[in-house]
Amino acid sequence: MTYARLDGVTTETCPCGSSVPTAACCARWFAGTPAPTAVALMRSRYTAYVRGEVDYLIETHDPATRGEPDREALARYSRETTWLGLEIVATDKGGESDDTGVVEFVARGSRGGQAFVQRERSRFRRGPNGGWLYVDGITPPERKPASVGRNEPCPCGSGLKYKRCHG
Repeated sequence: MTYARLDGVTTETCPCGSSVPTAACCARWFAGTPAPTAVALMRSRYTAYVRGEVDYLIETHDPATRGEPDREALARYSRETTWLGLEIVATDKGGESDDTGVVEFVARGSRGGQAFVQRERSRFRRGPNGGWLYVDGITPPERKPASVGRNEPCPCGSGLKYKRCHG
């Protein structure tokens, strides 16, 4: 979706699902302003995958849990994935006055012609500059992805039957 402003400039809606232009959403965090909440960081990290912002993904991953980053692998994963949407399912803390938080999300995409749904409960903590850092995430055991029948809705969220979309 795009927005046409009164000055004639067209702007893209942010991929994070906020329904506002990228410049008024996640681009602020890419430019160096620390994300004020765990949800804002989660949304911006999704957008970073969509846009291939590898440095941002590394910078916003807690150094204590990121290990040695493989920039090329991250760039390849971002480039080879068609990102189809982000849904924030639940949050626990992670607000402007908190130091820790949890965000559960569902990200949909397609890679190598195969649709996927990634559901994760991600942990965040406030970093030394006041912004948020991604710590780690787990797949909730009660929500493992089920197999999709050919006549069921595609998990990518397109609204089409799986056989007509990614099947």
